[in-house]
Amino acid sequence: MFKIGILNGPNLNILEKRDQSIYGTLTLEEINQKIRDAAEKENIELIFAQSNSEGEMIDIIQKWSLQIDGLVINPAAYTHYSYAISDALKDCPVPVIEVHLSNIFSRDEFRQKSVTVPVCTGQIAGLGHYGYILAVNGLHALIRQKKR
Repeated sequence: MFKIGILNGPNLNILEKRDQSIYGTLTLEEINQKIRDAAEKENIELIFAQSNSEGEMIDIIQKWSLQIDGLVINPAAYTHYSYAISDALKDCPVPVIEVHLSNIFSRDEFRQKSVTVPVCTGQIAGLGHYGYILAVNGLHALIRQKKR
């Protein structure tokens, strides 16, 4: 069985209070359940975390890197300026997919740059909660290929 971590950054814990035209109508728990449902069909174990704290996110990345086969991360606003999270991801020995609910490239100019994606395996943006499911499936395929 493969184990994939899903790590969400700041303000994603209050999605239902945010601009629905950008972030959709689902709560984070509803998104997590949709990811669980999809992963269960593929026999993928998931662990979830959300933090509004940069340091806590780094601690989770470091801890999980020894326990998981792949990581899906939505660094949220930290995407645009957290070199500390970028460094933690760079040191993470498993494939990492960066996910964003919205299309960050069609938003404010400062949101169009990711300092974290250069150290990630890939990025999915603008597909809402489906981006997480695609990321999990993509990681699953990469991990299976690697373990052959």
